[in-house]
Amino acid sequence: MNEQRNVDGNSYTCPMHPEIIQDHPGSCPKCGMALEPIIVEATDESNSELNYMEQRFWIGLLFTLPVFTVSMLNDLAPKYLPQNITMYQIQWFLFLLSSPVILWGGWPFLIRGYESIKTLNLNMFTLIAIGVITAYLYSIVALFSPELFPPLMRTKEGLVHVYFEAAAVITTLVLLGQVLELRARNKTNSAIKTLLNLAPKQAHRIVDEAGNEETISLDLIQVDDMLRIKPGEKIPVDGVVLEGKSNVDESMITGEPILVSKSMNDPLIGATLNKNSTLVMRAERIGSDTMLAQIIHMVALAQRSRAPIQKLADTVSGYFVPTVVAVAIFAFFGWWFFGPEPRLAYAIVSAVSVLIIACPCALGLATPISIMVGTGRAALSGILIKDAKNLETMEKIDTLVVDKTGTLTEGKPKVTSFILANDLFNESDLFKFAASIELLSEHPLAEAIVEYAKEKAINLSGVDKFQAIAGKGIQGIVENKMVVLGSEEFLNSLGIETTMLTEQADNLRKEGKGVMFLAIDFQFSAIIGIEDPIKETSIAAIKQLKEEGIKIVMLSGDNETTANAVAKKLNIDTVYAKIMPDGKAKVIQKLQEEGAVVAMAGDGINDAPALAQADIGIAMGTGTDVAIESAGVTLIKGDLLGIVKVLKLSRATMQNIKQNLFFAFVYNSIGVPIAAGVLYPFFGVLLSPIIAATAMSFSSVSVIVNALRLKNIKI
Repeated sequence: MNEQRNVDGNSYTCPMHPEIIQDHPGSCPKCGMALEPIIVEATDESNSELNYMEQRFWIGLLFTLPVFTVSMLNDLAPKYLPQNITMYQIQWFLFLLSSPVILWGGWPFLIRGYESIKTLNLNMFTLIAIGVITAYLYSIVALFSPELFPPLMRTKEGLVHVYFEAAAVITTLVLLGQVLELRARNKTNSAIKTLLNLAPKQAHRIVDEAGNEETISLDLIQVDDMLRIKPGEKIPVDGVVLEGKSNVDESMITGEPILVSKSMNDPLIGATLNKNSTLVMRAERIGSDTMLAQIIHMVALAQRSRAPIQKLADTVSGYFVPTVVAVAIFAFFGWWFFGPEPRLAYAIVSAVSVLIIACPCALGLATPISIMVGTGRAALSGILIKDAKNLETMEKIDTLVVDKTGTLTEGKPKVTSFILANDLFNESDLFKFAASIELLSEHPLAEAIVEYAKEKAINLSGVDKFQAIAGKGIQGIVENKMVVLGSEEFLNSLGIETTMLTEQADNLRKEGKGVMFLAIDFQFSAIIGIEDPIKETSIAAIKQLKEEGIKIVMLSGDNETTANAVAKKLNIDTVYAKIMPDGKAKVIQKLQEEGAVVAMAGDGINDAPALAQADIGIAMGTGTDVAIESAGVTLIKGDLLGIVKVLKLSRATMQNIKQNLFFAFVYNSIGVPIAAGVLYPFFGVLLSPIIAATAMSFSSVSVIVNALRLKNIKI
């Protein structure tokens, strides 16, 4: 269905059927539920549908209470009623007061029930409308034409028992159920509202070189604007520090409470909190391009997506309502032909009870409500889940494949060693050649060499005929000299002998350092030792994942000695070294063929194919946009402890969904037969339509309340 927008710029969708989208509030044509806005407003606490139902409930309750009271007194304690009042007058009283409840208060249900029958999209309102209108019309006929009924159904006054109070109480209870459900559903959007409220409303824009500023609203900020953030203020948009040094609380975005030090050229995330010093920043991403806006967009999409487990509920719901109608008809005729007198009365009561108690709403809400709460809870912990399928898949993984650089390590390598092979060139010249050619490279280690050259104040030269060989190395001409830089195998393949520094290279590898080999004019010249420190959180994360029964596999393009040294520090048993970028996906495919359910965690462009190949891809939020787009889960903080959190959340969410589905199935499996009267031959018990309505109303509310427990789980 094409999305249409109204003047307020919003669209409305069904929580049970997200494919239904329309440009105005209303009810779902499939299930009859009230549609809710796709775009949640931060400050909008009003809910027109909730207000609409609350008004009908309170007015309906005002009329229903006297109806219920008089009816109960008449049945159980008639001495408390005026002695001169007749049964005929009581029935008229019940008719007059219950009619507004049913025809006005229950009008939305009757219309939705009619629409469901007309379109053959049978749903909970089909059952409610048929049940209530059957009891109401039966009672009207009994009131106005009692002579149409068999003598056994008539009292000595010639009257027939009516069910106005049942129809009115059922309608009021259904209204109460809708009010409670809408209130609970409103809470499932609390995560998005929390995220929306993170952004500040105003910013201080610097307007001239003298540093004068003006206070503007957030939507007036432009890219490249200079903004001043004072202590205690929130950073308005994404950008970079130009002046100042301060600590920033990024916990509202990353979920981590540790303050992050920020100084010149460091990135800033909008909506995070500047703690102790003034910063001047340049705006780089505004509006819908900010990280906060993208998080909100991803959370909204995830909450509207459907988990594979939902197919079970959809399949059952497709057959459920027609089956319930058939059971109600069977119960009606069973009581009419074989029940005790008054048979018709028993038949009406049992059929109405079956229709009312068999509400499929709990079944339909079981999955989407848990998904909404679960994905929202994840977002507040710095975890973005692309859709419900990923949340469900995460529970099933037994193997985690982890890229080393930038995932297990900080991804900020530093040069620690520089060993010359001969004295043909001095250290400064060799590093000039290496850094000049690496300036054109996109390899993570290239930045380390370039930064080292800057620290040593080495002036770089231009490069001609630059060539990069993926996973091997680079070459080019610098100051009329052919410079080759890369792995030992790469230099050897070009006929360059490197054995004179083999022992030194092996020693560096045993320390977990990467080694790059440099040759000038095909003459081996030096080795460069580069260390990428392991993240502080990686060791703890690996330990916790192993305790959860997850097998850890590390991928690295490094030499086996280096890769194994890093793996040993992290207590990882399975290592694939010397893996080319295109080989990562093949490793995952091999593991899948062996029966493993694989999650892949990575952060680089070369990780994108592997992230897509895995059963679920997990991208570091500190990585590239390509990797994030290829992944089903993004960890904003960029460390593996986030995987522990999403694993626990996935298991808790799927357990919650299964609890909801179990409750819905058991509820209907038990409730429908009891309502049909299976207990009557043994215990003389026949379920009242009023009790059925109470149970129906609270079944869906209980599912939502159970889902809301996910907001408080510890991950």
